[in-house]
Amino acid sequence: MVRMFILWCAILLSLNATDAYDKNCVKCHASLPISLEKIFMQYLAAYGGKNNVKVGLDHYFRYPAKDISVMPSEFLNKYGVYYHYKNNDNELKKAIDIYWEKYKVIGRLK
Repeated sequence: MVRMFILWCAILLSLNATDAYDKNCVKCHASLPISLEKIFMQYLAAYGGKNNVKVGLDHYFRYPAKDISVMPSEFLNKYGVYYHYKNNDNELKKAIDIYWEKYKVIGRLK
């Protein structure tokens, strides 16, 4: 009976699982006053295109530093630099890909 309960719990949890972006990005950024979309636009303005934005995000999460952040200095002074990256490379790549697809402007302008 206990095994059956654990099996059903595991199945229900897997059905309710979120993607790498929701799991690793959204839950932490929800408490910040600036949206992930606005942060994306700052990355896009700083780096210019798909490949550069993705490489910039990847580099920042691996080696976070105040001088390479696209955030304003006032924001960084108040909230600091994100130093707690714990995800594997594959999850980071998936999260960045989802982030790009969610907020990209290419193909959405009319």
